[in-house]
Amino acid sequence: MTAKTAPWGATRPTALLVLADGTVIEGKGLGATGSAVGEVCFNTALTGYEEILTDPSYASQIVTFTFPHIGNVGTNEADIEDLNPAARAGAVGAIFRADVTDPSNYRAAAHLEEWLKRRGIVAMSGIDTRALTVLIREKGMPNAVIAHARDGVFDVEALKRQAAGWSGLVGLDLAKEVTSGQSSTWTETPWVWNEGYGAQAEPTMHIVAIDYGVKRNILRLLAGLGAKVTVVPAQTPAEDILAMRPDGIFLSNGPGDPAATGVYAVPVIQELLETEIPIFGICLGHQMLALAVGGQTVKMHQGHHGANHPVKDHTTGKVEIVSMNHGFAVDGDSLPEGVEETHVSLFDGSNCGISLTGRPVFSVQHHPEASPGPQDSHYLFRRFANLIRERQGEPALAER
Repeated sequence: MTAKTAPWGATRPTALLVLADGTVIEGKGLGATGSAVGEVCFNTALTGYEEILTDPSYASQIVTFTFPHIGNVGTNEADIEDLNPAARAGAVGAIFRADVTDPSNYRAAAHLEEWLKRRGIVAMSGIDTRALTVLIREKGMPNAVIAHARDGVFDVEALKRQAAGWSGLVGLDLAKEVTSGQSSTWTETPWVWNEGYGAQAEPTMHIVAIDYGVKRNILRLLAGLGAKVTVVPAQTPAEDILAMRPDGIFLSNGPGDPAATGVYAVPVIQELLETEIPIFGICLGHQMLALAVGGQTVKMHQGHHGANHPVKDHTTGKVEIVSMNHGFAVDGDSLPEGVEETHVSLFDGSNCGISLTGRPVFSVQHHPEASPGPQDSHYLFRRFANLIRERQGEPALAER
C-alpha cells in the first residue's frame, strides 16, 4: 500500500497513518489532534461504532472500520461501554472510508466528530479501507502511528521512528491501565425500549466481577438476572474476593497480552478454583481461566473483530452469530485433561470456549453481551445464573 494524494482534493493531508515498515497513508483528520501509537486492526461490524471505540479491550489499538459509513446515528452517553469514561479506556485511533455525516437518529446527542474530540481519539477518513484490510489479512496487524494536524504539518520521519520503535501488544499488560481504581457496586439492568435502563433493587445472588476492562452491558445482564454485582480491580487478592462471600465470580474481558496479565491474575484464579463457587469468564477472562488450568495463549495473525462471527456450541450443537474482539486466542491443543473445549469458531476453528469437567466453571472467547444475533449468546448468562441457583437450591431458569 503506497501513499496517495488526498482523494477529496485537499492541497495537503491533515492526517497520516504511518506503519512500522515506513508506509505512509494520507487522509483527512478527524477527532483529537496529535498522534497515537497502537496496533491496527479491522472491524467488520455494520453498527455499534460507539460501543466498539469505548470497549476497553481495544486499548492501544487503532480500529479500521470496513463498513464505509460510520457516524450516521451520532453518539450518546447511554451506549458507551467503558466503566470509567474519565479514563478514556478504549481505542486510541479510528479509521473511516467516508466523511462523517450529520447524525440521523432520535437517540443522537452529539456528532461523532465532536465526540471523538472529547474522547481524545485521533481519527482519519478518506482512505481505501478495503486495501488496508487486505494488507492486514496478508501481513498481520501492524504497529502504527495515527496523526492529525489541522495545518497538515507533520514530522514524518519522527512518526516513522515512533511506529517502528513501539514494542507492540505482545508482553504488554494493559488490564492494569483500564481496570477500576476501587471496588464498586453495580445495579443497572439492561435497556428497555422507550424506558431506558432499570435498576436491580431486590438481588437474589451476589456476583463479584474481576475487572480486567469490563464492559457495562456485561454488568447489566448479570444484574438483570437478579445479581448484586461487586466490581473489583484486576489485582484484588483472592482472600479479599472470598471475604465478600460471593455466590459467583465473573472474569471480565480486557486488553493486552493475556500472558502478561496472567502474572498476577492466574494465581488469584487458581486460588478461587479451589472453592466450589461458580466461575464464568469472557474474552480476556476466558484466556485467564485457560492459563490458570494449564493452557496456553497465542498471538493471532489478524485477530477476530466484528459482529458476524459464527461460533458453534458443542454442548448444544447450535451455531450462534457472535461479536468478537480479540487478537490473542487460547491454544485448543494446549488444554489439559479435565478441560473440555465447548465452543469453536467456524471461521478458522480456533478455540472459543472451555468448561472444567464436573465443575461449575466455564468461559467463552466471544462477547455474549453484544447483540449481533441479536441475542444468540445471552443463554450463557442464564447458564451462569443457573449454576449459582443450583447451589442455592433454586429452580433453574430457561436457557433460551
